[in-house]
Amino acid sequence: MKQVLAERGWKLTKSLGQNFLHDHNQLRRMIAAAQLGPGDKVLEIGPGLGPLTELLIAQAGEVLAIEKDQRLFDFLAQKLAGAPNLKLLRADAVEHLKTGRRWGGWKLVANLPYAVASTLLVELAEAEAPPDRMVATLQLEVAQRLDAPTGSGQYGVFGLLLRLRYQLRGWFKIPASCFFPAPDVDSACVTLERRTEPLLPAALEAPFTRIVKRGFSQRRKMMRKLLKEDFPEDRVLTAFQRLGLSPQIRAEEVSLEQFARLTQMLAQ
Repeated sequence: MKQVLAERGWKLTKSLGQNFLHDHNQLRRMIAAAQLGPGDKVLEIGPGLGPLTELLIAQAGEVLAIEKDQRLFDFLAQKLAGAPNLKLLRADAVEHLKTGRRWGGWKLVANLPYAVASTLLVELAEAEAPPDRMVATLQLEVAQRLDAPTGSGQYGVFGLLLRLRYQLRGWFKIPASCFFPAPDVDSACVTLERRTEPLLPAALEAPFTRIVKRGFSQRRKMMRKLLKEDFPEDRVLTAFQRLGLSPQIRAEEVSLEQFARLTQMLAQ
């Protein structure tokens, strides 16, 4: 990687989160977590110089790699020109995902740019047809938020929005030294698998998101008082009573399953 960059005089852009994963042991662990087969369709966001892309096209039936940087896009187009199962797309992935494309039957396998990793995962998770499996590198702190138990300081909106449709199947830590340039923090690779049995019907997913965001809008405030902005207080209190929730409870003390049941009671 250093040689390629030096030969071309390229400076990496920190704002684009260009920290490239080069350690092949970690790349192989990502491939194993993805459980790829020749019939799989894979989305990769931020392929960079292509070390993960090369492994993906060797094992998957179809790979769509989205790269924002024109220099890297051109480099990959030349380097991987002979791969018939690879489609390269030069685009801003955040904007591309807002086009409403359906990802059912796809898998995400990507070393995500740190600055937009959370946004990308939530955007994919909330798509009309989200990917079946997502294997992605994140900042370690973001991965810990995803795995945070109810009542902990890291438990919050991000984890709840993802876990409504997905189950966390595990994660492993990746040291900063496995990237070039090395970031200031350690990373982790998470594996998310779409739930076979949804916690809520599709019509109630948007109200769930609204209730969760409202509940955490002022983290130290009692959730009952926050929900009064969207629902009659008597309905909120009745729902709390039926769920065995204290009127003084805060959002960080309410489990995913309780949020789902609360949504059914308040929004239907």
